[in-house]
Amino acid sequence: MNTIQDKQLRQLFEQWANESVEDIIPLPLAGSNRRYFRLLGKTNQAIGAWNEDRKENQTFVDFTKHFHAKGIPVPELLGEDLDNDVYLLQDLGDESLLHRVQQLRTKDAFPETLILLYQKALVQLAKMQIVASQGLDYSKCYSTSIFDQQPILWDLQYFKYYFLKPTMIPFKEHLLEKDFQTLADFLSPKKAFFMFRDFQSRNIMLVNDEPYFIDYQGGMQGAIQYDAASLLFQARAKVPHSTRAELLDFYIQEVQKYTQIDESSFRAVYYANVFIRMIQVLGSYGFRGLFQKREHFIKSIPAGLANIAWFLNNINLAIDIPHLKECLLRLSELKQFQTFDTTKGEKSPLKVKVASFSYKKSGIPSDNSGNGGGFVFDCRAIHNPGRYTPYKKLTGRDQAVIDFLKTQSNIEDFLGGVLKIVEPAIENYIERNFTSLLVSFGCTGGQHRSVYSADYLAKHLKEKYGIEIELKHFEQPQLKV
Repeated sequence: MNTIQDKQLRQLFEQWANESVEDIIPLPLAGSNRRYFRLLGKTNQAIGAWNEDRKENQTFVDFTKHFHAKGIPVPELLGEDLDNDVYLLQDLGDESLLHRVQQLRTKDAFPETLILLYQKALVQLAKMQIVASQGLDYSKCYSTSIFDQQPILWDLQYFKYYFLKPTMIPFKEHLLEKDFQTLADFLSPKKAFFMFRDFQSRNIMLVNDEPYFIDYQGGMQGAIQYDAASLLFQARAKVPHSTRAELLDFYIQEVQKYTQIDESSFRAVYYANVFIRMIQVLGSYGFRGLFQKREHFIKSIPAGLANIAWFLNNINLAIDIPHLKECLLRLSELKQFQTFDTTKGEKSPLKVKVASFSYKKSGIPSDNSGNGGGFVFDCRAIHNPGRYTPYKKLTGRDQAVIDFLKTQSNIEDFLGGVLKIVEPAIENYIERNFTSLLVSFGCTGGQHRSVYSADYLAKHLKEKYGIEIELKHFEQPQLKV
């Protein structure tokens, strides 16, 4: 953060809290260029936002004031200085609904506690869309005021240029464009409500198990079904198909409290919106992942394609779009996006030893397997949090250090490069029944950058391949693994 941003956020905080800022902690980047910071005073804390896009800031501020006044669970606006691109929000904590889902969901179960949280979110969504949106000034929308044919076509083109074409899947442009037009014609809303636009579990924060909504600045008028489709078919959440059906029934009941609908037509339009949302998300994965190389989005691609494959094999759309379906099925079959069969890894004799070390102290770890060594990655070119007093006594496992690395360094690009080197070796070793591989990360003190990198790789390899992992931090023996 530059000195002007720092000064303006401090002033906003001091005007609101009547106390000075004692610390400013950068929060990890998500899918946009907005930057968020946690501002801590002696007794108060808040979230500061900085964004050079003033129109987007104005939309968010206007929508926040409107929905907060209507009793919708959005963060309270604590201060604003839009001339300097900053505003201050209520701190809703760090736990999103997606975080809770990833904690509690298993391969075989989606607990009732999660279903109840989704129901709470859908209750507030229906109220936001139908009741609380009355009187909302749609001329303040960030991009366009209604999600009709033109923005739908924009989303489809976004998918075509940022995901479909980079994969080199052959397709016939004129047939694809014909299907795009058919889909856009069908999806243009006959009756419009407030559409959150990015209603997913990452944008639902949990405060004492109550949902709060964030990142609704892309909202506009549109089909009421779009937001429920976004939530229930979010790829990373992996909501079971039977649970999706139950939650759709629940949502329909909530909508019927406020407006009359034809349930059969509602469901047909709902599934068409599921379809366009999944395509739009692939476009986003392509841009943020394949082009910008953001690891979160790259890792989401297989789940997104699996979602689409299931949909095409189980849901009959009310329209005929054969070439688009054919392209999507081909994409879902691409080997480069297939998830690895973890049962193969679990049966493999391969053990991967992952280590962090200090170049100055312990030095590069020896390979005792008899194979003569493995991969060694030097983390010293990454911005070092250990140079700053607040982080000197912490390690790469502490959240403050993790946030620093994600926001103030290129560690995600670094680790993305590591995966491109290590993963092909892992897959080759599994196929050849090799028994050992050593991967080591070194930095100056073996405390921050190397610890985070080793932890990240160990977790990633275990989740993706199911293989046996041995993790060791040579300079941090107190860290349990």
